[in-house]
Amino acid sequence: MGHEHFGGDRCRASDTGKRSAWWDAIFHTLRMKFTSPENRLEIADNTGRKVCMIRKQKRYTGLLALTLSSTLLAACDRAEKQAEPVVRPVRVMTVVEQQAGETVTLSGTVEAKTEVDLSFRIGGRVVQRLVNVGDRVEAGQLLARLDAQDEENALRAAQASVVAAEGQFIEAETNYGRQRQLLNRGHTTRQRYDQAVQVMNTLRSQLEVATAQLAIAKTRLDDTGLYADAPGEITARGTDAGQVVQPGQMAFRVARKDGRDAVFDAPPNLISRGTRDDVIDVALSMDPSVATTGRVREVAPQADPLTGTFRVRVGLKDPPPELRLGSTVTGRITLEGQGGISVPASALSRSNGTPAVWVLDSTSNTVSPRPVEVAAHRFSEVIITGGLATGDVVVTAGIQTLRPGQKVRLLGQPS
Repeated sequence: MGHEHFGGDRCRASDTGKRSAWWDAIFHTLRMKFTSPENRLEIADNTGRKVCMIRKQKRYTGLLALTLSSTLLAACDRAEKQAEPVVRPVRVMTVVEQQAGETVTLSGTVEAKTEVDLSFRIGGRVVQRLVNVGDRVEAGQLLARLDAQDEENALRAAQASVVAAEGQFIEAETNYGRQRQLLNRGHTTRQRYDQAVQVMNTLRSQLEVATAQLAIAKTRLDDTGLYADAPGEITARGTDAGQVVQPGQMAFRVARKDGRDAVFDAPPNLISRGTRDDVIDVALSMDPSVATTGRVREVAPQADPLTGTFRVRVGLKDPPPELRLGSTVTGRITLEGQGGISVPASALSRSNGTPAVWVLDSTSNTVSPRPVEVAAHRFSEVIITGGLATGDVVVTAGIQTLRPGQKVRLLGQPS
């Protein structure tokens, strides 16, 4: 998009033509006034009336002078108002050159690689809580227990059902054996034998049902106790003694001992420039001598709606014990790439077919286009390697209506 001055001369020519037509109309009106038929009749009558006419002309002459003076002043005022330049509001930034191999530093916290919520599989009233937040637990350790009276009664009932079913099945099995021997000797009928078989099979099924119910009762009794499934550390507690809980309600949150992550909130431009293979140096903020390294393990697919940053989890390699959960850490990463100046994509335009940006002259508050060399286009920025220097003030918003030499004002300043 080239920048040419083609509007000014046309506007001046148009204004000149309008003023000429305007002056012609004024002079035509005054000439008609002085040369009206009434004035000509007064000149032809006698000397007295001629004198009156001359006086009237003098009066009209003064009126003409006053009218011309007022008209000239109004025309000058309009010309001055038309000559006032339009001051455009813009937003600017001062450019800073970034070096190749730039080091980026972020602050984050240490979190467990895996956190699980432990809960009871059945509902009931908590009668015992054995651990608290911050306690270290081992696999199989009892954490809390529910009131098990109902489950114990159910277990005893299931055991009794199994004993009864076993007795009935043994009796039916004995009767079946007897009927089979009698049938082989011809001392009983086939109908009695079939009936004995049917009763035995029915009681066998009832015994299996009772056995299964006994297993369920034992499991429910075991479920009254909550046990740690892996070694770790209690990071949260959701129940206490005396509380009635529902199945699946979080009772404890355990950070397992299978690793530590450093969690950072990274800006979008860093996400686009970094890779998962980059080595990140992580150090304790209060004591930089406590340090380790890590690699990116997980990047959130969606930005935070409030901050616009992405949650990045860095898996730490052999973290020292001082890097406890919740500790504040500092992560440093060196990004590869070429140096240059980063400006928002909205600042880039074209001048005479080449990329350009608008540069502000802070002394006169005027702007002018400057050709630049673009090295890379990114999601919301461009990298410029030529045409700009550190300290230049570049217009980043409002470039659509600018022209070379135009006065501007910064957004937020009074007009």
